Amino acid sequence: MKNILICDDEKDIVEALKIYLNRPDYRLLSAYGGAEAIEIARRERLDLILMDIMMPGVDGLTALARIRAESDVPIILLTAKSEDSDKILGLNIGADDYVTKPFNPLEVAARVNSQLRRYSRFGAEEAPEVFRAGGIELDDRSKSVTADGEPVSLTPKEYEILRLLISNPGKVFSPKEIYNAVWKETPFPGNDNTVAVHVRHIREKIEIDPTEPRYLRVIFGQGYLLEGDKKK
Repeated sequence: MKNILICDDEKDIVEALKIYLNRPDYRLLSAYGGAEAIEIARRERLDLILMDIMMPGVDGLTALARIRAESDVPIILLTAKSEDSDKILGLNIGADDYVTKPFNPLEVAARVNSQLRRYSRFGAEEAPEVFRAGGIELDDRSKSVTADGEPVSLTPKEYEILRLLISNPGKVFSPKEIYNAVWKETPFPGNDNTVAVHVRHIREKIEIDPTEPRYLRVIFGQGYLLEGDKKK
């Protein structure tokens, strides 16, 4: 399943692109401004972004630069014919391609497919979508978590912390490393407690006895790790 983000402040254009790209193996996400696109790019594992240049607030070029600083996901700019200088600037700061409005549906699909093939061939190996540790299962496709077969409801930040830990089984992450990875901000004094509170809430939801955790463990003075149940 390929996750594609479509970002344009005109909802009709977003809906039209969804029609052009409607395929069973594509999961299409929507954003209507640059700030929203940045947030989604930080939260989701994206395979491609279609990004309009001219948007109020955070424009497409600003969003492109911020996303490119954190990710090498392919980005195709959506441009008007009069925006030649913006096309060049966008390509210089990290865009992979552009499509000119009004769209030719076949061209949009062809450029998307080309970038996805190129990224799959030359990019990193596709990350797994289902992670397991003992009785804990995290399905990144549906953003769902189960513990011993029972569904678990996590907040977005709790989910991201669990995903970080379960995708790196047995690896110890310090509170600062967790905060930086999940909140996408430089840690400062006090963040350790924020992480500790979230970890405690996760334990309460996935552990039979949170005071004697089977999965989410503390390594004193170092941080947290998640591994399979060692008591079995």
